[in-house]
Amino acid sequence: MANILIQGATILAMKGAEQEIKDGEIVIQGDRIAAVGPCGSIPANYRADRVIDGSGMVALPGLVNCHTHAAMTLLRSYADDLPLMEWLSQKIWPVEEKLEPEDIYWGTMLCCLEMIKSGTTTFADMYFEMNQAAVAVEKSGLRACLSRGLIGNAPNAGQALAESIAFIKEWNGRAGGRIKVMLGPHAPYTCPPDYLRQVVEAAGANQVGIHIHVAETTDEIEQIKAGYNQTPVGYLHHAGLFELPVLAAHCVHLDEADIEILARYQVGVAHCPESNMKLASGIAPVARLLEAGVNVGLGTDGAASNNNLDLLEEMHSAALLQKVATGNPTVMPAFTALSLATTGGAGVLGLDGEIGLLKAGMRADLILINLQRPHYYPLHNLIANLVYASQSADVDTVIVDGEILMEGRRVLTMDEEKVIRETQQRATRLFGRI
Repeated sequence: MANILIQGATILAMKGAEQEIKDGEIVIQGDRIAAVGPCGSIPANYRADRVIDGSGMVALPGLVNCHTHAAMTLLRSYADDLPLMEWLSQKIWPVEEKLEPEDIYWGTMLCCLEMIKSGTTTFADMYFEMNQAAVAVEKSGLRACLSRGLIGNAPNAGQALAESIAFIKEWNGRAGGRIKVMLGPHAPYTCPPDYLRQVVEAAGANQVGIHIHVAETTDEIEQIKAGYNQTPVGYLHHAGLFELPVLAAHCVHLDEADIEILARYQVGVAHCPESNMKLASGIAPVARLLEAGVNVGLGTDGAASNNNLDLLEEMHSAALLQKVATGNPTVMPAFTALSLATTGGAGVLGLDGEIGLLKAGMRADLILINLQRPHYYPLHNLIANLVYASQSADVDTVIVDGEILMEGRRVLTMDEEKVIRETQQRATRLFGRI
C-alpha cells in the first residue's frame, strides 16, 4: 500500500463551515490519513510513493450513501411512475424472483461503478444473495454496510434469518475491515412482533446493528395503526429494536413522539429525498429531526426508484426540499446538506470514528472534485457551489482505505466496459429485448 501526498487542493475537512484550507496538503500512510494542513506544513524532506497534484480541485471526505438496494440497478427505469405498493407487488417483486446469484453480483458491480464515479466511498445495502454483493464490494474497493433483507411474514423467514447469521460470520470485518454486516428486517408491515424479537436477539448475540425501512408511506402508517394501534416507530420501540444500533431508512411520516424516541435512542435516519419524491411518499421532517438531535444521513434508495445513485444530486434535492416544505429559505444551509452526505452519514452507519472527516488518524476515504468547470464560477462560496451546482462528472479522484479507486475519471478497480456489457445482457434476459 503506497504512501500518498496530495498537494495544492483546497481542503474541506468538514470540521466546520469556516474551516477551509486553500493550497493544502494531505498525507496518506497506508489506510490512514497521517496529516492535513496548509502548504508547507509537511516536512520538506518528506518523500511519498505517489504525489497527486490537487491544483484546481477540492478535497473532501468521501460521500456516504446510507440506504440503497445495489443490485436494483438492473431494474433502473423498468417500472416508473407508480405508487410504492403497486410498484413493489406488481412490478419489482415478480422480477426479483427471476434474479440469479450472478445477476446480484453484476448489478452490485454496476452500482459500485456508478457510486465510485460520483464520489461515494461508503454505502449501506439491503438486498438478497448478499454473498454476491460482498464479493462485488470487495473487488470494487468500496466500503459497505451489508444486510440481507428479511421478510418476516414470508414462508422462508426462518431460513432467511439463519442465512443472515451465516453471512455475518463469513463476511463481517472482511475486505480489510471495509465490510460491515447488519441484519435487515424489511419493514414494520412485513415483520410481525415475534419475528422482530428473533431479529433483535440475533443482532445482540452477533453484535451487529439493524437496517430497516420505517414510516415510508401513509399506507404503512395506517396499516400499523390498524394492526397494533401504534405508529411504526412506536411499534419498533415496543419490539425492543432501538435497544440496538438502528439505521432507519426514510422516516417520512413522524409525529413528535416518534422524533423523541429516535433522538433518545440515537437512531440513525437515512433520508432519501429523490426516491420519496418519485414515489410520492412525502417529505421527511429532516429540519425537525436535526433540531431534535437525531443523526441524519442521505441515501439514494435503489436505482429503480431514483433513478441514479448520485449523492451530490441527492444533497442538492435534500436542501431544496426542506426549504420548500418549511417555507423557510434559511433551513438546511449548504454546509448542513454537505454534512449529511459526509459526517452525518458516517455517524448514521456507526463509522464516525473512522470516516467522514479529513484529519490525522481517520481512514483515508476521500475524493477530489475538479473545480475547473463553468458552473463553479465565480467562486463566491465553495460549499454553496458544491451543494447547489456540482455534478457527478466533476469527481476526478476517489480514494478508499488509502487505495486509489479512480484517478482522472478512470476507474482502476474494475473493467467499466465489461460491467456495462454484463448488466445489459442480464437485463435483456430478464425483460426480453431492450
